[in-house]
Amino acid sequence: MNSRRLCAAALAAGLAIAVPSLAAAQAPPPPKTAFRPPRTADGHPDLQGVWTNAAVTRLERNPRYGPNLVLTDAEARRIEAKTQAQIDLGNKPTDPNAKVTDLPADCSGGRGVDCNYNAAWTDPGSVVMRVNGQPRNGFITSTADGRVPMRKDIKVSPFGRSLQPGQSPSDNPETRALGERCLLSFGNSSGPVMLPGLYNNTYQVVQTRDQVVIDVEMVHDARIIRLDATQHLPASLRPWMGDSIGHWEGDTLVVETTNFHPEQVFRGASAHLKVTERLTLVGKDRLHYAFWVEDQTVFSQPWGGEYEFARSKGPVYEYACHEGNYGLVGILQGAREEERTGVKTAPTNVDQKARPASDGEGGEG
Repeated sequence: MNSRRLCAAALAAGLAIAVPSLAAAQAPPPPKTAFRPPRTADGHPDLQGVWTNAAVTRLERNPRYGPNLVLTDAEARRIEAKTQAQIDLGNKPTDPNAKVTDLPADCSGGRGVDCNYNAAWTDPGSVVMRVNGQPRNGFITSTADGRVPMRKDIKVSPFGRSLQPGQSPSDNPETRALGERCLLSFGNSSGPVMLPGLYNNTYQVVQTRDQVVIDVEMVHDARIIRLDATQHLPASLRPWMGDSIGHWEGDTLVVETTNFHPEQVFRGASAHLKVTERLTLVGKDRLHYAFWVEDQTVFSQPWGGEYEFARSKGPVYEYACHEGNYGLVGILQGAREEERTGVKTAPTNVDQKARPASDGEGGEG
């Protein structure tokens, strides 16, 4: 065999190996349900109401349970019991003689000065997320290990975006995270992809013939999904939460979002990010949510997953973000003091504030 044929054979073999891995990256299949959803006046399923995605389960699987997507019932009960014990501890009256290191806090069930809130002030959820009754170890279904398939050459800033060389997150308010500036939710509550966070995991869906609006409790974000459009905005227009266009496929609302704001970064992706969401009522009080994420400049392959919203009682309360809040002022004052004295204090990492309170059982948010 000459060298040209040898190269061709090697290339074909390489493609044969590569194709299965690419084929494995598939969006979650439509949920199997016999539920007949109520209809709006225009005949489409009525998704309206208040919903919550609060859960101890997180986007990526907890390696403590290996690559398994589905937990055993015993594992789920143990996680929920441990979470409830932490909640009960946080709800107890605080000993007036207690030190900071004695208080239950939100850093993976630990205690100490580097944690942010006393656990009593957080509400990340107390149950394992279930899909079709199955307790889940994570939301991602498209990868074997349930992790985000990042390209090896991509480094993701803990603040969600890259700073300029020599720039510090505490230089000024504009270099702090969007949630601290009350511009967008902590973590990725507002979406897309909509993910549970530290607290305020409540969403209200309002639906008309031409639009669906999702009011996100965290930092009072309102996502507007246009049903009367087929083309996205010009590339120069990039609103917060991107430009969302929706349509109905049977009883499923399909939403495609592009044109993300340059400061809104999801797992390192922004400018070329495309997220497709599918919302399907699978029960009177259960709303199946599937997502598919694409950006070849950041991810090694498209990826996605699923979870279920649960219907929530009561209204969505106003999120008063900065009224009486001295956190951002304190962060900047602390940075100026470090510059004056040259003495470094405990690091201020916004991901701790954005990270949901849990004992680590539910994986990484």
